Amino acid sequence: MELPWLTPVIGDFSEQLKSQHIGHAYLVGVHNGYGGEILSLALAKAALCQTVTSQGACGFCKACQLVEANNHPDFYHILADGNQIKVDQVRELCRKLTATSQQGGRRVAVIGNCEKLNQASANALLKTLEEPGKETLLLLQSDTPSRLMATISSRCQRIHFQAPTREEIKSWLSLESGGKSDVTWCLPVMGGPLELAKALEGERYTTLLQLRKDWSQSLSSGHLCANLININEKQVSDALKVLYLLLRQKLVKQTDLDALLRVKITEFSAKVMETYHRLLLMPNVNYLALFQSFILEYYEMGKK
Repeated sequence: MELPWLTPVIGDFSEQLKSQHIGHAYLVGVHNGYGGEILSLALAKAALCQTVTSQGACGFCKACQLVEANNHPDFYHILADGNQIKVDQVRELCRKLTATSQQGGRRVAVIGNCEKLNQASANALLKTLEEPGKETLLLLQSDTPSRLMATISSRCQRIHFQAPTREEIKSWLSLESGGKSDVTWCLPVMGGPLELAKALEGERYTTLLQLRKDWSQSLSSGHLCANLININEKQVSDALKVLYLLLRQKLVKQTDLDALLRVKITEFSAKVMETYHRLLLMPNVNYLALFQSFILEYYEMGKK
């Protein structure tokens, strides 16, 4: 999958490698929906490449072949174990990074979704960030870099990333899916164009359209419609994000809204998103009661 918005980032990083002006730790604050993991792995591959080009790894040298085969002895890829990156994972990584490089070049580690570092694992990583070994490179990818502990983010250089415009995403999606209609309305729900492209391949996009219709009907009537009452538990997260998006679009499109009502809707939409994040950690919730309370609160706002 070609992601044209990542090409300049990889090119800039490759030039730093070629000029040997490379740091030891970088924060890749790019959501996976925009290719954050793909970018991190491409940068890691370029850092390990023996003949890096201005467009990244050459793809042909021994190091590139080892990375492609997931068999490079000096490359480490850490992902969350469940909902967290645990301290034992980080300690083991730090131990490996102190060892001698087996291929005689850099030792490179990618930590995906590093915002999932807990207090203990973040503290275990600090010493390596402060005193990295020679020829050591850490790439910390994060969907939400603002949630990363300050002690971690402050010790990393930033990878500069320019997000694609909506028009660029529409053009890319039309090439990937062959569709002509504009489906980018739900980008904030999906997290990025990659996730939207996957949704278009299955039934998820159709479900999002139905959720938008259901919430519009419920907000207008003041009563929870049947589809939302019978919602699949797995769709609750999407339902909350669609509701949030619908509220935000109302603020943008209805410019003649009373100022006080606009403030109330803004606060209400923030509450919906806060609830979404809270439910990620508290799955056992009465979703029907939650949805009904949202509809009632919105309806009461319009009456005052």
